[in-house]
Amino acid sequence: MKNASTDRAAEIARTAAALFEWDDLRPAQFEAVEALLEGRDVVGLMPTGVGKSAIYQVAGAVMERLVVVVSPLIALQADQVAGLVGHPLAPKAIAINSGHTEAENDAGWEQLAAGSVTYVFLAPEQLASDATMDRLRSADVGLLVVDEAHCVSSWGHDFRPDYLHLGEIAEQLGRPPVLALTATGSEPIRDEIIERLRMNDPLVLSRGFDRPNLALSVVRHEEDHEKREAVVRDALSAQVPAIVYVATRRETTVYAAAISAERPDLRVVGYHGGQRSSERGQVHEAFHAGEIDIVVATSAFGMGIDKPDVRTVIHADVPDSLEEYYQEIGRAGRDGSPATAALHYRPEDLALRSFFASGLPGRADLRAVFTTVKAAGRPVGRTAVKDQLSLGKNAVSRLIDLLLEAGALSESRRGFSAVDSMTAEVAAASARDVAETRDRVEKSRIEMMRSFAEHPSRRRHFLLGYFGEDTPESCGNCDNCARVEAGTGQGVEERSDRQDAVPFQIHADVSHRVWGEGTVMSYEADRMTVFFKSEGYKVLALEAVAEHHLLEEVS
Repeated sequence: MKNASTDRAAEIARTAAALFEWDDLRPAQFEAVEALLEGRDVVGLMPTGVGKSAIYQVAGAVMERLVVVVSPLIALQADQVAGLVGHPLAPKAIAINSGHTEAENDAGWEQLAAGSVTYVFLAPEQLASDATMDRLRSADVGLLVVDEAHCVSSWGHDFRPDYLHLGEIAEQLGRPPVLALTATGSEPIRDEIIERLRMNDPLVLSRGFDRPNLALSVVRHEEDHEKREAVVRDALSAQVPAIVYVATRRETTVYAAAISAERPDLRVVGYHGGQRSSERGQVHEAFHAGEIDIVVATSAFGMGIDKPDVRTVIHADVPDSLEEYYQEIGRAGRDGSPATAALHYRPEDLALRSFFASGLPGRADLRAVFTTVKAAGRPVGRTAVKDQLSLGKNAVSRLIDLLLEAGALSESRRGFSAVDSMTAEVAAASARDVAETRDRVEKSRIEMMRSFAEHPSRRRHFLLGYFGEDTPESCGNCDNCARVEAGTGQGVEERSDRQDAVPFQIHADVSHRVWGEGTVMSYEADRMTVFFKSEGYKVLALEAVAEHHLLEEVS
Protein backbone atom coordinates (compact mmCIF):
# COMPACT_ATOMS: atom_id res chain seq x y z
CA MET A 1 0.00 0.00 0.00
CA LYS A 2 2.83 2.36 0.86
CA ASN A 3 4.57 1.69 -2.47
CA ALA A 4 1.34 2.27 -4.38
CA SER A 5 0.81 5.53 -2.53
CA THR A 6 4.40 6.59 -3.22
CA ASP A 7 4.06 5.74 -6.91
CA ARG A 8 0.82 7.74 -7.17
CA ALA A 9 2.42 10.76 -5.47
CA ALA A 10 5.35 10.60 -7.87
CA GLU A 11 2.97 10.39 -10.85
CA ILE A 12 1.04 13.45 -9.66
CA ALA A 13 4.26 15.43 -9.20
CA ARG A 14 5.58 14.36 -12.63
CA THR A 15 2.34 15.31 -14.37
CA ALA A 16 2.14 18.70 -12.69
CA ALA A 17 5.73 19.51 -13.64
CA ALA A 18 5.80 18.07 -17.18
CA LEU A 19 2.42 19.25 -18.46
CA PHE A 20 1.73 22.38 -16.43
CA GLU A 21 5.21 23.50 -15.32
CA TRP A 22 4.21 23.41 -11.66
CA ASP A 23 7.17 22.13 -9.71
CA ASP A 24 5.44 22.30 -6.33
CA LEU A 25 1.74 21.76 -5.78
CA ARG A 26 0.38 23.16 -2.52
CA PRO A 27 -0.38 20.50 0.11
CA ALA A 28 -4.14 21.04 -0.24
CA GLN A 29 -3.95 20.69 -4.02
CA PHE A 30 -1.92 17.51 -3.72
CA GLU A 31 -4.25 16.04 -1.12
CA ALA A 32 -7.30 16.79 -3.27
CA VAL A 33 -5.80 15.23 -6.41
CA GLU A 34 -4.85 12.08 -4.49
CA ALA A 35 -8.38 11.74 -3.10
CA LEU A 36 -9.99 12.16 -6.53
CA LEU A 37 -7.69 9.55 -8.08
CA GLU A 38 -8.75 7.17 -5.31
CA GLY A 39 -12.38 7.73 -6.34
CA ARG A 40 -13.30 9.97 -3.40
CA ASP A 41 -15.44 13.11 -3.60
CA VAL A 42 -13.77 16.41 -2.65
CA VAL A 43 -15.06 19.82 -1.50
CA GLY A 44 -12.49 22.60 -2.01
CA LEU A 45 -13.21 25.83 -0.14
CA MET A 46 -10.40 28.13 -1.21
CA PRO A 47 -10.12 31.78 -2.23
CA THR A 48 -9.49 32.61 -5.87
CA GLY A 49 -5.80 32.74 -6.56
CA VAL A 50 -4.74 29.65 -4.60
CA GLY A 51 -5.08 27.30 -7.55
CA LYS A 52 -8.41 25.49 -7.26
CA SER A 53 -8.41 24.78 -11.01
CA ALA A 54 -5.07 22.99 -10.75
CA ILE A 55 -6.80 20.22 -8.80
CA TYR A 56 -9.01 19.02 -11.66
CA GLN A 57 -6.43 19.86 -14.30
CA VAL A 58 -3.80 17.56 -12.80
CA ALA A 59 -6.33 14.89 -11.79
CA GLY A 60 -7.75 14.77 -15.31
CA ALA A 61 -4.33 14.52 -16.90
CA VAL A 62 -3.33 11.63 -14.62
CA MET A 63 -6.56 9.64 -14.99
CA GLU A 64 -6.70 10.27 -18.78
CA ARG A 65 -10.50 10.33 -18.77
CA LEU A 66 -13.01 13.06 -19.59
CA VAL A 67 -13.42 15.83 -17.02
CA VAL A 68 -16.76 17.69 -17.16
CA VAL A 69 -16.52 21.14 -15.58
CA VAL A 70 -19.85 22.80 -14.76
CA SER A 71 -19.23 26.54 -14.81
CA PRO A 72 -22.00 29.20 -14.66
CA LEU A 73 -20.60 31.99 -16.84
CA ILE A 74 -19.37 32.01 -20.43
CA ALA A 75 -16.64 34.52 -19.52
CA LEU A 76 -15.49 32.28 -16.69
CA GLN A 77 -15.41 29.25 -18.99
CA ALA A 78 -13.35 31.21 -21.52
CA ASP A 79 -10.82 32.15 -18.84
CA GLN A 80 -10.53 28.55 -17.68
CA VAL A 81 -10.03 27.21 -21.21
CA ALA A 82 -7.47 29.96 -21.91
CA GLY A 83 -5.59 28.93 -18.76
CA LEU A 84 -5.27 25.39 -20.10
CA VAL A 85 -4.39 26.50 -23.62
CA GLY A 86 -1.57 28.50 -22.03
CA HIS A 87 0.10 25.18 -21.22
CA PRO A 88 0.91 23.75 -24.68
CA LEU A 89 1.64 20.26 -23.36
CA ALA A 90 -1.57 20.04 -21.33
CA PRO A 91 -4.49 17.88 -22.58
CA LYS A 92 -7.05 19.59 -24.83
CA ALA A 93 -9.85 21.69 -23.34
CA ILE A 94 -13.01 23.04 -24.97
CA ALA A 95 -16.07 25.01 -23.92
CA ILE A 96 -19.44 24.33 -25.49
CA ASN A 97 -21.89 27.15 -24.90
CA SER A 98 -24.16 29.78 -26.45
CA GLY A 99 -21.19 32.09 -26.95
CA HIS A 100 -20.05 29.89 -29.83
CA THR A 101 -21.68 29.27 -33.19
CA GLU A 102 -23.62 26.09 -33.75
CA ALA A 103 -20.87 24.87 -36.09
CA GLU A 104 -18.22 25.51 -33.42
CA ASN A 105 -20.22 23.60 -30.81
CA ASP A 106 -20.81 20.71 -33.22
CA ALA A 107 -17.07 20.53 -33.87
CA GLY A 108 -16.49 20.44 -30.12
CA TRP A 109 -18.86 17.52 -29.66
CA GLU A 110 -17.15 15.66 -32.51
CA GLN A 111 -13.77 16.10 -30.82
CA LEU A 112 -15.23 14.88 -27.55
CA ALA A 113 -16.75 11.81 -29.24
CA ALA A 114 -13.40 11.05 -30.88
CA GLY A 115 -11.71 11.05 -27.47
CA SER A 116 -9.38 13.95 -28.27
CA VAL A 117 -10.70 16.17 -25.46
CA THR A 118 -9.91 15.83 -21.74
CA TYR A 119 -11.72 18.88 -20.30
CA VAL A 120 -15.14 20.11 -21.42
CA PHE A 121 -16.73 23.20 -19.87
CA LEU A 122 -20.53 23.36 -19.81
CA ALA A 123 -23.19 25.55 -18.20
CA PRO A 124 -25.50 23.81 -15.69
CA GLU A 125 -28.62 24.38 -17.80
CA GLN A 126 -27.03 22.49 -20.71
CA LEU A 127 -27.10 19.31 -18.65
CA ALA A 128 -30.90 19.36 -18.71
CA SER A 129 -30.68 18.35 -22.39
CA ASP A 130 -31.12 14.65 -23.15
CA ALA A 131 -28.84 15.02 -26.18
CA THR A 132 -26.06 16.48 -24.02
CA MET A 133 -26.40 13.73 -21.43
CA ASP A 134 -26.37 11.00 -24.09
CA ARG A 135 -23.12 12.39 -25.50
CA LEU A 136 -21.50 12.57 -22.07
CA ARG A 137 -22.56 9.07 -21.08
CA SER A 138 -20.98 7.75 -24.27
CA ALA A 139 -17.76 9.59 -23.49
CA ASP A 140 -17.00 7.84 -20.17
CA VAL A 141 -16.79 10.73 -17.72
CA GLY A 142 -14.03 10.26 -15.14
CA LEU A 143 -14.58 13.38 -13.03
CA LEU A 144 -17.45 15.85 -12.54
CA VAL A 145 -16.34 19.31 -11.38
CA VAL A 146 -18.87 21.79 -9.98
CA ASP A 147 -17.28 25.24 -10.08
CA GLU A 148 -18.80 28.05 -7.97
CA ALA A 149 -20.44 25.25 -5.98
CA HIS A 150 -22.10 27.66 -3.52
CA CYS A 151 -24.66 28.22 -6.32
CA VAL A 152 -26.18 24.84 -5.35
CA SER A 153 -27.14 26.11 -1.89
CA SER A 154 -30.49 27.80 -1.39
CA TRP A 155 -28.84 29.68 1.52
CA GLY A 156 -26.14 30.99 -0.84
CA HIS A 157 -26.25 34.50 -2.28
CA ASP A 158 -25.67 33.18 -5.82
CA PHE A 159 -28.24 30.36 -5.63
CA ARG A 160 -29.14 29.00 -9.08
CA PRO A 161 -31.94 26.46 -9.53
CA ASP A 162 -30.08 24.75 -12.41
CA TYR A 163 -27.44 23.68 -9.89
CA LEU A 164 -30.01 21.77 -7.83
CA HIS A 165 -30.03 18.87 -10.27
CA LEU A 166 -26.30 18.21 -10.46
CA GLY A 167 -26.53 15.44 -7.86
CA GLU A 168 -28.91 13.58 -10.17
CA ILE A 169 -26.64 14.40 -13.13
CA ALA A 170 -23.71 12.72 -11.35
CA GLU A 171 -25.80 9.57 -10.91
CA GLN A 172 -26.77 9.57 -14.59
CA LEU A 173 -23.09 9.83 -15.57
CA GLY A 174 -22.26 6.65 -13.66
CA ARG A 175 -21.35 8.44 -10.42
CA PRO A 176 -17.77 9.54 -11.11
CA PRO A 177 -15.91 11.36 -8.31
CA VAL A 178 -17.34 14.85 -7.75
CA LEU A 179 -15.15 17.88 -7.07
CA ALA A 180 -17.02 20.90 -5.67
CA LEU A 181 -15.11 24.20 -5.73
CA THR A 182 -16.02 27.54 -4.21
CA ALA A 183 -14.23 30.60 -2.88
CA THR A 184 -16.74 31.15 -0.11
CA GLY A 185 -19.22 29.29 2.01
CA SER A 186 -20.17 29.21 5.68
CA GLU A 187 -20.59 25.80 7.27
CA PRO A 188 -24.35 25.57 6.54
CA ILE A 189 -23.64 26.22 2.87
CA ARG A 190 -20.87 23.60 2.87
CA ASP A 191 -23.26 21.07 4.36
CA GLU A 192 -25.88 21.84 1.72
CA ILE A 193 -23.33 21.52 -1.09
CA ILE A 194 -22.51 18.02 0.16
CA GLU A 195 -26.18 17.08 0.51
CA ARG A 196 -27.39 18.53 -2.81
CA LEU A 197 -24.54 17.03 -4.83
CA ARG A 198 -25.12 13.68 -3.09
CA MET A 199 -21.47 13.51 -2.10
CA ASN A 200 -20.34 10.42 -0.23
CA ASP A 201 -17.99 11.07 2.72
CA PRO A 202 -16.11 13.80 0.84
CA LEU A 203 -12.70 15.13 1.72
CA VAL A 204 -13.37 18.73 2.81
CA LEU A 205 -10.46 21.12 2.34
CA SER A 206 -10.85 24.65 3.68
CA ARG A 207 -7.84 26.87 3.21
CA GLY A 208 -6.90 30.50 3.41
CA PHE A 209 -10.07 32.40 4.30
CA ASP A 210 -8.10 34.94 6.30
CA ARG A 211 -7.03 37.93 4.19
CA PRO A 212 -4.80 39.91 6.57
CA ASN A 213 -3.74 42.32 3.80
CA LEU A 214 -7.31 43.68 3.58
CA ALA A 215 -8.00 46.73 5.75
CA LEU A 216 -11.66 46.50 6.78
CA SER A 217 -13.73 49.53 7.68
CA VAL A 218 -17.39 50.44 8.14
CA VAL A 219 -18.76 53.98 7.92
CA ARG A 220 -22.19 54.50 9.48
CA HIS A 221 -24.56 57.10 8.08
CA GLU A 222 -27.92 58.41 9.23
CA GLU A 223 -29.03 60.18 6.04
CA ASP A 224 -29.04 58.76 2.52
CA HIS A 225 -27.68 61.94 0.88
CA GLU A 226 -24.84 62.01 3.41
CA LYS A 227 -23.96 58.40 2.55
CA ARG A 228 -24.00 59.08 -1.19
CA GLU A 229 -21.67 62.07 -0.85
CA ALA A 230 -19.31 60.03 1.32
CA VAL A 231 -19.19 57.17 -1.18
CA VAL A 232 -18.24 59.55 -3.98
CA ARG A 233 -15.53 61.15 -1.82
CA ASP A 234 -14.24 57.69 -0.94
CA ALA A 235 -14.07 56.70 -4.61
CA LEU A 236 -12.31 59.93 -5.60
CA SER A 237 -9.50 59.30 -3.12
CA ALA A 238 -9.34 55.52 -3.53
CA GLN A 239 -6.33 53.64 -4.78
CA VAL A 240 -7.15 52.21 -8.19
CA PRO A 241 -8.07 49.84 -9.75
CA ALA A 242 -11.24 49.95 -7.65
CA ILE A 243 -14.74 48.48 -7.60
CA VAL A 244 -17.74 50.33 -6.16
CA TYR A 245 -20.64 47.97 -5.44
CA VAL A 246 -24.16 49.43 -5.53
CA ALA A 247 -27.62 47.92 -5.03
CA THR A 248 -29.43 48.86 -8.25
CA ARG A 249 -28.78 49.20 -11.96
CA ARG A 250 -29.76 52.88 -11.86
CA GLU A 251 -27.12 53.62 -9.24
CA THR A 252 -24.34 52.28 -11.48
CA THR A 253 -25.05 55.21 -13.80
CA VAL A 254 -25.65 57.76 -11.03
CA TYR A 255 -22.45 57.05 -9.11
CA ALA A 256 -20.31 56.67 -12.24
CA ALA A 257 -21.50 60.08 -13.46
CA ALA A 258 -20.92 61.72 -10.05
CA ILE A 259 -17.37 60.37 -9.79
CA SER A 260 -16.52 61.33 -13.38
CA ALA A 261 -17.89 64.84 -12.87
CA GLU A 262 -15.45 65.44 -10.02
CA ARG A 263 -12.49 63.66 -11.61
CA PRO A 264 -12.66 63.60 -15.43
CA ASP A 265 -9.19 62.05 -15.47
CA LEU A 266 -10.52 58.84 -13.90
CA ARG A 267 -11.72 56.12 -16.28
CA VAL A 268 -15.05 55.14 -14.73
CA VAL A 269 -17.70 52.79 -16.15
CA GLY A 270 -20.95 51.29 -14.91
CA TYR A 271 -21.78 47.59 -15.06
CA HIS A 272 -24.97 45.62 -14.40
CA GLY A 273 -26.74 42.45 -15.48
CA GLY A 274 -29.16 44.28 -17.77
CA GLN A 275 -26.44 45.30 -20.20
CA ARG A 276 -25.85 43.37 -23.42
CA SER A 277 -23.51 40.42 -23.07
CA SER A 278 -21.02 42.01 -25.49
CA GLU A 279 -21.01 45.24 -23.46
CA ARG A 280 -20.37 43.39 -20.21
CA GLY A 281 -17.61 41.39 -21.90
CA GLN A 282 -15.90 44.58 -23.03
CA VAL A 283 -15.92 45.93 -19.47
CA HIS A 284 -14.43 42.67 -18.17
CA GLU A 285 -11.64 42.76 -20.75
CA ALA A 286 -10.86 46.45 -20.31
CA PHE A 287 -10.79 46.17 -16.51
CA HIS A 288 -8.45 43.17 -16.63
CA ALA A 289 -6.24 45.01 -19.14
CA GLY A 290 -5.88 48.02 -16.83
CA GLU A 291 -7.86 50.33 -19.11
CA ILE A 292 -10.49 51.16 -16.46
CA ASP A 293 -9.80 52.77 -13.07
CA ILE A 294 -13.17 52.29 -11.36
CA VAL A 295 -16.08 49.96 -12.11
CA VAL A 296 -19.37 50.94 -10.47
CA ALA A 297 -21.32 47.70 -10.45
CA THR A 298 -24.12 45.63 -9.05
CA SER A 299 -23.32 42.18 -7.70
CA ALA A 300 -23.48 40.94 -11.32
CA PHE A 301 -19.82 42.01 -11.54
CA GLY A 302 -18.79 38.95 -9.63
CA MET A 303 -17.75 35.45 -10.60
CA GLY A 304 -14.78 35.37 -12.94
CA ILE A 305 -13.28 38.66 -11.74
CA ASP A 306 -9.75 37.43 -11.14
CA LYS A 307 -7.72 40.64 -11.34
CA PRO A 308 -4.88 40.41 -8.81
CA ASP A 309 -4.13 44.11 -8.34
CA VAL A 310 -7.53 45.57 -7.34
CA ARG A 311 -6.62 47.93 -4.54
CA THR A 312 -10.04 49.07 -3.28
CA VAL A 313 -13.56 47.70 -2.91
CA ILE A 314 -16.22 50.14 -1.74
CA HIS A 315 -19.76 49.10 -0.84
CA ALA A 316 -22.19 51.97 -1.35
CA ASP A 317 -24.96 49.71 -0.06
CA VAL A 318 -24.90 46.93 2.49
CA PRO A 319 -24.94 43.43 0.92
CA ASP A 320 -27.61 40.84 1.74
CA SER A 321 -25.24 38.57 3.62
CA LEU A 322 -21.72 38.16 4.92
CA GLU A 323 -21.13 35.51 2.23
CA GLU A 324 -21.82 38.08 -0.48
CA TYR A 325 -19.81 40.76 1.32
CA TYR A 326 -16.82 38.46 1.85
CA GLN A 327 -16.76 37.29 -1.74
CA GLU A 328 -16.95 40.86 -3.04
CA ILE A 329 -14.23 42.30 -0.79
CA GLY A 330 -12.14 39.24 -1.68
CA ARG A 331 -11.69 40.69 -5.16
CA ALA A 332 -9.26 43.22 -3.67
CA GLY A 333 -5.63 42.51 -2.90
CA ARG A 334 -5.35 39.09 -4.49
CA ASP A 335 -1.69 39.83 -5.17
CA GLY A 336 -1.07 39.91 -1.41
CA SER A 337 -0.31 43.63 -1.31
CA PRO A 338 -2.28 45.99 0.97
CA ALA A 339 -5.84 46.76 -0.13
CA THR A 340 -8.89 48.35 1.45
CA ALA A 341 -12.53 47.31 1.82
CA ALA A 342 -14.91 50.06 2.93
CA LEU A 343 -18.58 49.46 3.73
CA HIS A 344 -20.95 52.44 3.87
CA TYR A 345 -23.82 51.48 6.13
CA ARG A 346 -27.19 53.00 6.94
CA PRO A 347 -29.41 50.97 9.34
CA GLU A 348 -32.54 51.75 7.31
CA ASP A 349 -31.01 50.02 4.28
CA LEU A 350 -30.96 46.72 6.14
CA ALA A 351 -34.59 47.14 7.15
CA LEU A 352 -35.45 47.39 3.47
CA ARG A 353 -33.35 44.29 2.70
CA SER A 354 -35.27 42.36 5.34
CA PHE A 355 -38.60 43.58 3.98
CA PHE A 356 -37.82 42.51 0.42
CA ALA A 357 -36.54 39.14 1.62
CA SER A 358 -40.13 38.22 2.53
CA GLY A 359 -41.49 36.64 -0.61
CA LEU A 360 -43.40 33.49 0.24
CA PRO A 361 -45.08 31.48 -2.54
CA GLY A 362 -48.84 31.16 -2.65
CA ARG A 363 -50.33 27.87 -1.53
CA ALA A 364 -52.67 27.89 -4.54
CA ASP A 365 -49.71 28.09 -6.93
CA LEU A 366 -47.95 25.24 -5.12
CA ARG A 367 -51.09 23.11 -5.31
CA ALA A 368 -51.47 23.91 -9.01
CA VAL A 369 -47.91 22.84 -9.86
CA PHE A 370 -48.16 19.64 -7.82
CA THR A 371 -51.55 18.77 -9.36
CA THR A 372 -50.23 19.40 -12.88
CA VAL A 373 -47.27 17.08 -12.34
CA LYS A 374 -49.44 14.40 -10.77
CA ALA A 375 -52.09 14.59 -13.49
CA ALA A 376 -49.46 13.96 -16.18
CA GLY A 377 -49.11 10.40 -14.98
CA ARG A 378 -45.48 10.31 -16.12
CA PRO A 379 -42.29 12.33 -15.49
CA VAL A 380 -42.54 15.85 -16.94
CA GLY A 381 -40.12 18.72 -17.39
CA ARG A 382 -40.36 22.33 -16.27
CA THR A 383 -41.48 23.60 -19.67
CA ALA A 384 -44.35 21.11 -19.82
CA VAL A 385 -45.55 22.27 -16.39
CA LYS A 386 -45.26 25.94 -17.34
CA ASP A 387 -47.27 25.40 -20.53
CA GLN A 388 -50.19 24.12 -18.45
CA LEU A 389 -50.26 27.08 -16.07
CA SER A 390 -50.52 30.85 -16.28
CA LEU A 391 -47.24 31.30 -14.44
CA GLY A 392 -43.85 32.51 -15.64
CA LYS A 393 -40.88 30.24 -16.21
CA ASN A 394 -38.96 31.47 -13.15
CA ALA A 395 -42.02 31.17 -10.90
CA VAL A 396 -42.64 27.58 -12.01
CA SER A 397 -38.98 26.68 -11.49
CA ARG A 398 -39.04 28.07 -7.96
CA LEU A 399 -42.26 26.23 -7.09
CA ILE A 400 -40.92 22.94 -8.46
CA ASP A 401 -37.70 23.37 -6.46
CA LEU A 402 -39.66 23.96 -3.25
CA LEU A 403 -41.86 20.91 -3.86
CA LEU A 404 -38.76 18.87 -4.65
CA GLU A 405 -37.03 19.99 -1.45
CA ALA A 406 -40.19 19.26 0.53
CA GLY A 407 -40.24 15.68 -0.74
CA ALA A 408 -43.49 16.15 -2.68
CA LEU A 409 -41.78 15.62 -6.04
CA SER A 410 -39.01 13.26 -7.12
CA GLU A 411 -36.58 13.79 -9.97
CA SER A 412 -35.24 11.39 -12.56
CA ARG A 413 -33.54 11.63 -15.92
CA ARG A 414 -36.96 11.95 -17.60
CA GLY A 415 -38.29 14.74 -15.39
CA PHE A 416 -40.34 15.29 -12.22
CA SER A 417 -42.92 12.96 -10.71
CA ALA A 418 -45.40 13.54 -7.89
CA VAL A 419 -45.28 11.38 -4.78
CA ASP A 420 -48.41 9.21 -5.08
CA SER A 421 -49.15 9.09 -1.36
CA MET A 422 -49.26 12.88 -0.98
CA THR A 423 -52.24 15.15 -1.59
CA ALA A 424 -51.96 18.57 -3.16
CA GLU A 425 -52.85 20.20 0.16
CA VAL A 426 -50.14 18.35 2.08
CA ALA A 427 -47.60 18.98 -0.71
CA ALA A 428 -48.33 22.71 -0.70
CA ALA A 429 -48.13 22.91 3.10
CA SER A 430 -44.80 21.07 3.18
CA ALA A 431 -43.33 23.27 0.44
CA ARG A 432 -44.60 26.38 2.21
CA ASP A 433 -42.81 25.23 5.38
CA VAL A 434 -39.59 24.96 3.39
CA ALA A 435 -40.10 28.47 2.01
CA GLU A 436 -40.78 29.88 5.48
CA THR A 437 -37.60 28.25 6.80
CA ARG A 438 -35.61 29.80 3.97
CA ASP A 439 -37.19 33.17 4.75
CA ARG A 440 -36.22 32.95 8.43
CA VAL A 441 -32.66 31.96 7.55
CA GLU A 442 -32.41 34.75 4.99
CA LYS A 443 -33.52 37.33 7.52
CA SER A 444 -31.06 35.96 10.08
CA ARG A 445 -28.24 36.38 7.56
CA ILE A 446 -29.27 39.99 7.09
CA GLU A 447 -29.15 40.44 10.87
CA MET A 448 -25.63 38.95 10.92
CA MET A 449 -24.69 41.56 8.33
CA ARG A 450 -26.06 44.21 10.70
CA SER A 451 -24.08 42.73 13.60
CA PHE A 452 -20.89 42.94 11.56
CA ALA A 453 -21.57 46.55 10.54
CA GLU A 454 -22.22 47.58 14.15
CA HIS A 455 -19.52 45.38 15.68
CA PRO A 456 -17.44 47.35 18.21
CA SER A 457 -14.45 45.02 18.19
CA ARG A 458 -12.19 43.05 15.84
CA ARG A 459 -13.95 42.85 12.48
CA ARG A 460 -11.72 40.12 11.07
CA HIS A 461 -12.39 37.94 14.09
CA PHE A 462 -16.14 38.39 13.66
CA LEU A 463 -16.03 37.75 9.91
CA LEU A 464 -13.93 34.59 10.10
CA GLY A 465 -15.97 33.32 13.03
CA TYR A 466 -19.03 33.49 10.80
CA PHE A 467 -17.28 31.08 8.44
CA GLY A 468 -16.35 28.80 11.31
CA GLU A 469 -12.68 29.75 11.55
CA ASP A 470 -11.20 30.65 14.92
CA THR A 471 -8.79 33.61 15.04
CA PRO A 472 -7.72 34.29 18.64
CA GLU A 473 -4.95 36.69 17.59
CA SER A 474 -5.56 40.42 17.27
CA CYS A 475 -7.10 41.59 14.01
CA GLY A 476 -4.74 44.54 13.62
CA ASN A 477 -6.13 45.77 10.30
CA CYS A 478 -9.61 47.21 10.74
CA ASP A 479 -11.11 50.55 11.73
CA ASN A 480 -11.91 49.40 15.27
CA CYS A 481 -8.36 48.18 15.92
CA ALA A 482 -6.99 51.40 14.43
CA ARG A 483 -9.08 53.47 16.85
CA VAL A 484 -7.78 51.47 19.79
CA GLU A 485 -4.18 51.93 18.65
CA ALA A 486 -4.79 55.66 18.23
CA GLY A 487 -6.29 55.89 21.71
CA THR A 488 -9.71 56.96 20.41
CA GLY A 489 -11.48 53.61 20.88
CA GLN A 490 -12.91 51.93 23.93
CA GLY A 491 -10.71 48.87 23.67
CA VAL A 492 -10.99 45.59 21.87
CA GLU A 493 -12.85 42.93 23.78
CA GLU A 494 -10.71 39.84 24.14
CA ARG A 495 -12.23 36.47 24.82
CA SER A 496 -10.53 33.74 26.78
CA ASP A 497 -9.09 30.89 24.74
CA ARG A 498 -9.14 28.44 27.65
CA GLN A 499 -11.03 25.31 26.78
CA ASP A 500 -13.08 25.60 29.98
CA ALA A 501 -14.13 29.16 29.14
CA VAL A 502 -16.60 28.11 26.44
CA PRO A 503 -19.39 25.56 26.80
CA PHE A 504 -18.95 23.91 23.39
CA GLN A 505 -16.22 23.59 20.79
CA ILE A 506 -16.42 25.45 17.48
CA HIS A 507 -18.37 23.28 14.97
CA ALA A 508 -20.01 21.29 17.79
CA ASP A 509 -23.51 20.00 16.99
CA VAL A 510 -26.00 21.24 19.56
CA SER A 511 -29.74 21.16 20.13
CA HIS A 512 -32.20 23.79 21.38
CA ARG A 513 -35.61 22.71 22.67
CA VAL A 514 -37.43 25.21 20.41
CA TRP A 515 -35.06 25.89 17.50
CA GLY A 516 -33.90 22.31 17.04
CA GLU A 517 -30.46 21.22 15.86
CA GLY A 518 -27.68 23.70 15.24
CA THR A 519 -23.94 24.17 14.84
CA VAL A 520 -21.70 26.37 17.01
CA MET A 521 -20.06 28.90 14.68
CA SER A 522 -18.06 31.30 16.86
CA TYR A 523 -17.53 33.05 20.20
CA GLU A 524 -17.02 36.74 20.85
CA ALA A 525 -16.52 38.06 24.40
CA ASP A 526 -19.66 37.01 26.32
CA ARG A 527 -21.66 35.81 23.29
CA MET A 528 -21.81 32.82 20.99
CA THR A 529 -23.26 32.42 17.49
CA VAL A 530 -25.12 29.25 16.53
CA PHE A 531 -26.60 28.36 13.15
CA PHE A 532 -29.93 26.51 13.46
CA LYS A 533 -31.13 24.67 10.37
CA SER A 534 -34.72 25.79 10.84
CA GLU A 535 -34.14 29.31 12.15
CA GLY A 536 -30.82 30.59 10.86
CA TYR A 537 -28.20 32.43 12.91
CA LYS A 538 -28.81 33.19 16.57
CA VAL A 539 -26.51 35.13 18.90
CA LEU A 540 -26.81 33.88 22.49
CA ALA A 541 -25.45 35.26 25.74
CA LEU A 542 -23.08 32.75 27.33
CA GLU A 543 -24.49 33.52 30.77
CA ALA A 544 -28.02 32.70 29.60
CA VAL A 545 -26.85 29.50 27.90
CA ALA A 546 -25.23 28.32 31.11
CA GLU A 547 -27.92 29.50 33.54
CA HIS A 548 -30.92 28.14 31.62
CA HIS A 549 -29.24 25.14 29.95
CA LEU A 550 -30.39 26.43 26.57
CA LEU A 551 -28.23 24.06 24.53
CA GLU A 552 -27.31 20.41 24.68
CA GLU A 553 -24.49 18.83 22.73
CA VAL A 554 -25.59 16.24 20.17
CA SER A 555 -23.27 13.26 20.11
